[in-house]
Parts: sequence; C-alpha cells; structure tokens
Amino acid sequence: QLQASGGGSVQPGGSLRLSCAASGFSLDLYAIGWVRQAPGKVREWVSCISARDGTTYYGDSVKGRFAISRDKVKNMVYLQIDNLKPEDTGVYYCAARQRVCNSDWLQYSVWGQETLVTVSS
Repeated sequence: QLQASGGGSVQPGGSLRLSCAASGFSLDLYAIGWVRQAPGKVREWVSCISARDGTTYYGDSVKGRFAISRDKVKNMVYLQIDNLKPEDTGVYYCAARQRVCNSDWLQYSVWGQETLVTVSS
C-alpha cells in the first residue's frame, strides 16, 4: 500500500516536498516512482528510485528541479520539487514496481492515492 502526501498550493518559484509512505513491502525489493497528471492531459512519469542501490531517474521535463530520495528505515520516499512552475500543476501519484525503474507509468503495479499540487500566482 502506498500513500502520497505533501501537496499544496504554491506560487511559481516555490518548493514542495511530497512524501510517499509504503507499507506491506520493502523498498529493498520495490522501485518507487512518481507519476503526475496535469488537468486534461495524460499521465506523465517524472521520477523513480530503484530498489537495490537507490539509483535515481528523472524525466526530461523535471531534471534539475526534482529530487527523489528514500528513507528505508521509515519506508518513505520523498520528492523534493524546487522552482515550481505552473506546468507542474496536477495530481501526483507514487507507484511501485519490482526492483527496477521504468519510465513507462503503465509498468507500475501498485498505486497509492494522489496528492494535488497547484502552482499559480
């Protein structure tokens, strides 16, 4: 089970840290990704952290502004988002798949509830 939190309404240029609480499975065995969906658009994979060695991956649209990390003791994954832009607005999901990351959001088998991010002035 996954539960995302930390969304909110911020001005452009602001920051947010999203959290994903994982329960019932180990971050040593599952890669955790973040997927977002802007209003009226298809879902977009944005980031992932792999299971075994914690290698991180980012979509081109978020490189340099998003940072994914994890705390295996707490079984938490975080997504730090800096320099927020209006186009970052949307619902954000955390999702899991076994072991390795994949940039295709359809390849994630466990999904949590979303958290909403709104960026506007």
